[in-house]
Amino acid sequence: MAQAILQLSEIEKAFPGVKALDKASLNVYPGRVMALMGENGAGKSTLMKVLTGIYLKDAGSMSYRGQPAAFQGPRDSQQAGISIIHQELNLIPELTIAENIFLGREPTGPFGRIQWRRMYDEADQLLARLNVKHSAKTLLCDLSLGEQQMVEIAKAISFESSVIIMDEPTDALTDTETASLFQVIRELRDQGCGIVYISHRLKEIFDICDDITVLRDGKFIGECPVAETTEDRLIEMMVGRKLEEQYPRIAVTHGETCLEVIGLTGSGVHDVSFSLKRGEILGVSGLMGAGRTELMKVIYGALPSERGVINLNGKTINPVSPQDGLLNGIAYISEDRKGDGLVLGLSVKENMSLCALDQLSQGMQIRHSDEVMAVDDFIRLFNIKTPGRDQIIGNLSGGNQQKVAIAKGLMTKPKVLILDEPTRGVDVGAKKEIYQLINQFKADGMSIILVSSDMPEVLGMSDRILVMHEGRICGEFDAKDADQEKLLACAVGKTINEEAA
Repeated sequence: MAQAILQLSEIEKAFPGVKALDKASLNVYPGRVMALMGENGAGKSTLMKVLTGIYLKDAGSMSYRGQPAAFQGPRDSQQAGISIIHQELNLIPELTIAENIFLGREPTGPFGRIQWRRMYDEADQLLARLNVKHSAKTLLCDLSLGEQQMVEIAKAISFESSVIIMDEPTDALTDTETASLFQVIRELRDQGCGIVYISHRLKEIFDICDDITVLRDGKFIGECPVAETTEDRLIEMMVGRKLEEQYPRIAVTHGETCLEVIGLTGSGVHDVSFSLKRGEILGVSGLMGAGRTELMKVIYGALPSERGVINLNGKTINPVSPQDGLLNGIAYISEDRKGDGLVLGLSVKENMSLCALDQLSQGMQIRHSDEVMAVDDFIRLFNIKTPGRDQIIGNLSGGNQQKVAIAKGLMTKPKVLILDEPTRGVDVGAKKEIYQLINQFKADGMSIILVSSDMPEVLGMSDRILVMHEGRICGEFDAKDADQEKLLACAVGKTINEEAA
């Protein structure tokens, strides 16, 4: 194997109340893709921020191209030839695609005038390389989340860097967009670029990566070629224990019907009918754009309904706002925890109790002792890794933020819990903990709707599965009769109906 182009050795970094990195190490080799794996909170993002100069390391060493290196910030590391594609987009919606790609380094001519035609031509070439079917003159706000992610990737590629770090790059991408990205990664690898690939999707690691580095609790656990390991071994390295059963579904006797939806039509939803019993997990599957999230938001009151009936415990309800949904006993955990689910500048406590303040108040006064007790109970129950309830939630890892988002919904003591992509961007260890919590709610008789793009997750956790296509339900299965082929056939529009007897 070639000499590493970038080496981080025994890096240490501490924050108040937590040691984020404890002798963490990473090697990046030219012409190879290095997967950086670990649970949420393992220190992956912190290590990348130390590398790019966002954080100063407390101890350890770093070398780049065989020379000691210490970058003073992202611009410094970028100019040295190291680019990073962040999980959270760093783009400006009001600007065009080209303006976002070349922001702060627009090509200029005499007297400093921007060469607009050259800039748009170069941006169009980058978009074509990624199979993005938009003009570089398109405003960013007119793109889907996945297309915006591709613009972020085009921006990183435009620097012609020697090292590119990709932090969960496919999180919002469709299968087609992911295939285009993988083709570009292979091209970059063939050109001698060193790539760091951070992802919780194990299949992607084995598809696109050459080597794997594993961190756990801020510590370096090991480095090995992908060809010499297995998914089970990788999971064991990440979590420090074997995960014998990834999807621990439990059998629960279902109660009477809790939720009944009849002929519901609204934004992106057409004539949808289904029912949900107490103690049942109803999975909702389908391709991106099938209308799953829109259906949940119509039921919850976040999107308007045009017609149809929603019955909850035998009573007809008509939620016209999320507040209505909560008051009626429906809690919705958004797929976009940072955009819709959490207020990143507030504390764990404030986020968790935000929707339950009515229940925690007497008159105009919050019962702070009750609030603290409830929040601390959920922190223990969910095993949320935080220095304390007053920690700013933006400082927590993605998996721990997700647990807070779910706890926030549960604090309202809902009759129906809607989980929209509850494990997106969450590592395998935290997934298992979330699944166990879902099972606990199920055993307590809660009615749960699980919306997920992860077919094994839907198959592994649901009792019954609905499949959506173009805003309609085109299939219903008992989980024991379903498989990925049947779900995919329905998802692309083939109507199958195999309801349980």
